[in-house]
Amino acid sequence: MAILCASSSSYTLTTATSTSSPRPCSALNNRTKFGGGLSLSFSPFNTKPSCLTGGRRQKCGGFEVRCENKDKYLSRVPLEERWLFEEAELEGPDIWNTTWYPKAADHVNTGKQWYVVDATDKILGRLASTIAIYIRGKNLPTFTPSVDMGAFVIVVNAEKIAVTGKKRTQKVYRRHSGRPGGMKVETFDSLQRRIPERIIEHAVRGMLPKGRLGRALFNHLKVYKGPDHPHEAQKPIELPIRDKRIQMKKKTVDSNT
Repeated sequence: MAILCASSSSYTLTTATSTSSPRPCSALNNRTKFGGGLSLSFSPFNTKPSCLTGGRRQKCGGFEVRCENKDKYLSRVPLEERWLFEEAELEGPDIWNTTWYPKAADHVNTGKQWYVVDATDKILGRLASTIAIYIRGKNLPTFTPSVDMGAFVIVVNAEKIAVTGKKRTQKVYRRHSGRPGGMKVETFDSLQRRIPERIIEHAVRGMLPKGRLGRALFNHLKVYKGPDHPHEAQKPIELPIRDKRIQMKKKTVDSNT
């Protein structure tokens, strides 16, 4: 039969056949340390390990658990004050989980900010990257990669988006019906005349996470053709844009040449 004896600085496992009082001892063979100043010492042999205590070798059971700073972490709430705390706080402060993580109340959709941006003569890729930053919430100090912390973005005048170079005729969009030979290829110019909202949606979707988080974030994007949108009740503010090269510069023709 084993008896667990405790002292102020260590716990020692001894056998009931010992007549003398158990003393704190540590095995010399193996020692395993854990976090918070906790160390576990044991002997790989079950046959009478010897320990060194007080300058003499003593017989011990070969098992010991030490807690160096035990009183520092074992803070308890008095019984008469426990009604002031929740059940999770009765054992004292949580010293292990100190990293802040957003709760459900920190990212409620009804409390998020709404932004609006005019896509007139703005370069497609630079505008899409700025929108993706605010939808993901990377502009916030509370940004968490696995949580929907971003805002809602409204894009108006989607038919006036601009691209550089020869992308208007060379950039193509592909879609498939799912049946053999159902591949459809369409140029940027053709899709802009037919469904201009799909161009911005396609660009922003590629910059969002892939999975159910990305699908939820994509619902924060509202793209409309023309200057009007049905979200005046949300009181959107202007989307802050720091990229100075986002606006397409029109070439001016000199009349003297």
